[in-house]
Amino acid sequence: MNFLGISGLEESSPFKREHWPGLDPREYRISQGYDSAAALLVDGKLVAAAAQERFSRKKHTGDFPIDAIQFCLREAGLNIEDVDEIAHGFDYSPFQPLYSLDADSSGLYQRVFSKEALVRHVHQSFPGFRAEKIHPVGHHLAHAASAAFTSGWDECLAVVNDAMGEVQSLTVFQFRGGEFKKLREIPANDSIGILYSLVTLHLGFDFNSDEYKIMGLAPYGDAERFRAFFEKTVELRPDGSLRIPILRLNRSREERENYVATRAYLDEHLVARRAPDAEITQEHKDVAAALQECLDRVVLHVCGHFGKQTGMRRIALAGGVALNCTANGKLIDSGTFDEVYIQPAAGDDGTALGAALYRASLSEAVHNERMPVPLLGPGYPSPCIEKALEKYAGRITVKPFESLDQTCREAAKLIAEGRVIAWYRGRMEYGPRALGNRSILADPGHPAMRDRINAMVKMREAFRPFAPACSVEQAHRWFQVAPGTHMPYMITVVDVRPEHRAALPAITHVNGSARLQTVSVKDNPDFHRLLRAVGQTTGREMVLNTSFNVKGQPIVNTPEEAIETFLGTGIEFLFLENRLVARRSS
Repeated sequence: MNFLGISGLEESSPFKREHWPGLDPREYRISQGYDSAAALLVDGKLVAAAAQERFSRKKHTGDFPIDAIQFCLREAGLNIEDVDEIAHGFDYSPFQPLYSLDADSSGLYQRVFSKEALVRHVHQSFPGFRAEKIHPVGHHLAHAASAAFTSGWDECLAVVNDAMGEVQSLTVFQFRGGEFKKLREIPANDSIGILYSLVTLHLGFDFNSDEYKIMGLAPYGDAERFRAFFEKTVELRPDGSLRIPILRLNRSREERENYVATRAYLDEHLVARRAPDAEITQEHKDVAAALQECLDRVVLHVCGHFGKQTGMRRIALAGGVALNCTANGKLIDSGTFDEVYIQPAAGDDGTALGAALYRASLSEAVHNERMPVPLLGPGYPSPCIEKALEKYAGRITVKPFESLDQTCREAAKLIAEGRVIAWYRGRMEYGPRALGNRSILADPGHPAMRDRINAMVKMREAFRPFAPACSVEQAHRWFQVAPGTHMPYMITVVDVRPEHRAALPAITHVNGSARLQTVSVKDNPDFHRLLRAVGQTTGREMVLNTSFNVKGQPIVNTPEEAIETFLGTGIEFLFLENRLVARRSS
């Protein structure tokens, strides 16, 4: 059977703009339904998945993922008529009565959240698809399925932690024998994800988008300065739950829509709001440090309580908060669990996968195996690459290589010389991380490399760190991990070994940590081959690895986008499969 999963709520953002005109543009992100995507299961196996933003080039878009759907169908050689079910990662039907209390809420439900709205959007693209084959799946159930059914485990604790599902923020499931037993549900009024996002907004960044910047800023701060505020704000309860009273201050519909009263409380009791273009002061860094410490404490509290209660020693995580690499590292280091798995597309794009997995599990066996590195998006054959090269022929030179080994040797030589290269190869990644197929690479040992890439390539804040990609064979030499440790998704922070920190300035954060990605032959053989070549040149099978895009742009998808982004930045060389692209000298 063929199950197509989708995520996103196309009308959510337009509805808010129509009913709440004149807001700060950043406030329109305080809504549901971003990060639309599609994922396709064929006979219980995942064959393709991609986010809509990579096709539409609208970052975090919630639009109906028509391009992602069409890609998935092409990849499997199917038509929409071959799809047995479409599953969507939201189900608001149990909560319809809550949305009948006022006209705006009722309109929101009918236009955005209802199954009828979902069917309308499907029929706009696929008018013949039968409505009875379209199935909403609860948001947190979809998240949980995306983690549990890709963990490779028969049983585990499945914890979903995000800003908000339909009405909940954190749900703990016991997963056993392909079924989910809900152990605890924490409402959105006590959402650590929403609090983290509101403080992100308060510090001048974007809600539901820039939380990773706070994670990167936190090590520059002193958590003690604002620790008391967050300890008072977030109450940890003996039953493993939590309460956040300041999220309950919003009484009217207007206040609840944009957390007006909560934000006023932050103005009065935390620090003054920072404008997006204002200086980031030590005070802001200290708030970020205390907020991150608070999140770490919540994750350990909830997961530790239910781990102890159930006796389960394995845990699978999903939801946007599960993308917080620092909290993930703290959980792993705590020793609470023998094994911790974070589904790599843990944000809302991952609910497309989870919805399909859950619906498939009800009628057939799902191949529950550990998700490999999610190279599940489009790859482009040689004719597509040649066509893109021809388009820019007047601005570039192209040097072909006969083999991958030759390509890797040339790339390794340039990296060792301190050059910044783009590496574009194979299928695009699913999820927010570039894991070696749509990457910008450089030598992590060059002292000025981080600032250089931030300024002339990524065009982003100077305080944000870059991640290392290291062969799994060598990772323990440079990082405080056990030999053979696999961390293939770039989703966990570890410590750089103290004796190597000075020699790895481009990937070592101010607190001595790094967001490690390990690479094995099984994970990504071509990228692993490159790291081996780099090791032969530099003595380290390691590169600085950051996503191939610039600020505000989704990661590149097509060869044409790769060339265009290369030409518009300070990237010095581009490797398109086995071709070296350089700028033509004038």
